[in-house]
Amino acid sequence: MGKPTGFLDYPRELPLVRSPAERIADWEEFHGHPQDALLQQQGARCMDCGVPFCHTGAVLENMASGCPINNLIPEWNDLVYRGLWREAYERLAKTNNFPEFTGRVCPAPCEGSCVLGITEPPVTIKTIECAIIDRAFEEGWIVPEPPAVRTGKKVAIVGSGPAGLACADQLNRAGHWVTVFERADRVGGLLMYGIPNMKLDKHVVQRRVDLMRAEGVAFVTNCEVGKNYPVDKLRADFDAIVLCGGATKPNDFFAKTEGRNLRGIHFAMEFLHANTKSLLDSRHQDGQFISAKDKDVVVIGGGDTGTDCVGTALRHGCKSVLQLEIVPRPPLTRAPDNPWPQWPKVYKLDYGQEEAQARFGADPRQYAIQTTRFVGDASGHVQEIHTVRVEWVKDNGRTMPRPIPGTEQVFAAQLVLFALGFSGPESHLLDQLGIERDLRSNAKAEYGRFMTNVEGIFAAGDMRRGQSLVVWAINEGRAAARECDRWLMGSTDLP
Repeated sequence: MGKPTGFLDYPRELPLVRSPAERIADWEEFHGHPQDALLQQQGARCMDCGVPFCHTGAVLENMASGCPINNLIPEWNDLVYRGLWREAYERLAKTNNFPEFTGRVCPAPCEGSCVLGITEPPVTIKTIECAIIDRAFEEGWIVPEPPAVRTGKKVAIVGSGPAGLACADQLNRAGHWVTVFERADRVGGLLMYGIPNMKLDKHVVQRRVDLMRAEGVAFVTNCEVGKNYPVDKLRADFDAIVLCGGATKPNDFFAKTEGRNLRGIHFAMEFLHANTKSLLDSRHQDGQFISAKDKDVVVIGGGDTGTDCVGTALRHGCKSVLQLEIVPRPPLTRAPDNPWPQWPKVYKLDYGQEEAQARFGADPRQYAIQTTRFVGDASGHVQEIHTVRVEWVKDNGRTMPRPIPGTEQVFAAQLVLFALGFSGPESHLLDQLGIERDLRSNAKAEYGRFMTNVEGIFAAGDMRRGQSLVVWAINEGRAAARECDRWLMGSTDLP
């Protein structure tokens, strides 16, 4: 702990980001690049607590509390304060394969459980993490490091999202020959196509993929195992298989709602995936994306995906944007039933809402509102969304939304996006491999072991645990690699 009074001497301060009015005119990252002096001050705020909670990785009330990959946060905060950047990177790299991803897109449960956060704004952990890894790349400290010895074992990883990449990185370090199969045309899964470029620049993803390729990991794209690559061949060609295909079946809570099948109604990932692919392929010149230009856009659902839809629609040049959430508006400070170190369920403006407020003058979100039907024009294209306000009441022990008579509203909508989460993995591959499912339709594999009911086939990430955070996917990918290595070799040195 370099400065015992740092948390008293310096307030929480985030780096300046580009103004919303400026950044919605392009697709470049909106993240700021802080000066060293600011980062050192922020690192000094870390109290080096007697019992730090920031790296616990616990699950409280079904939410992450602390870092799921157990980053050595107090150590690298102190090293940054003392200007020892390379040592800070070495500490960070011990636990996190991809700090450049988590430092940009993670909601930072570490900050939610920061001890300083009990009485003061928490340490800017996420900002410091991102600065460390960006500096490491800039300084040339990160170079390909292929393993010195190969085991001769071959492992197939299905899916190249954060779980698959983390698993591949670890197994490659153990000396195995690793091949990652990805059905899209680019590697990265949701990191490539599920998160918009302004939040995670795709050059950042490609830089890591190129590094892994230089270290010996093989990537096969445009290849969907179980469709254009037979599962029998996969099992015959590889000594072990790790399934990291994600939870990609979107929830459709409006399947039976009037007007659901009108044109102009899409799942969020259809919108986001097509937008990023077109951006990368042609800077949107090919027209192969769902455009929000000059449209009244309604996003149903909150969370990061809803925010990404808002930010993307604004960059298209939408006429208006509205975001509907069925839950009540969160409080400005922690509620009594949401104590530290739980994830703080409080009201905040994320980047997309901040941009919408700058563009249209108000937060685009409306809370405690339920969609009742969709209305279209004569050609079958959505034109309106009908809603009603709700109150949350107890019903047989469960809290349920109840419509409030007289609160019906109609909103114009030529583009409706569902950001309602995911119900689980797609079934065709699991069915062909004979993988058992849990009650939520995920691949059944015990956490800590990751082996499915089929010997030699492991599962990790959202395909095993259900929809979750990128940082949890990295946790599972690393842990599944360890257990796969143990199964292949009889023992393991992987952390």
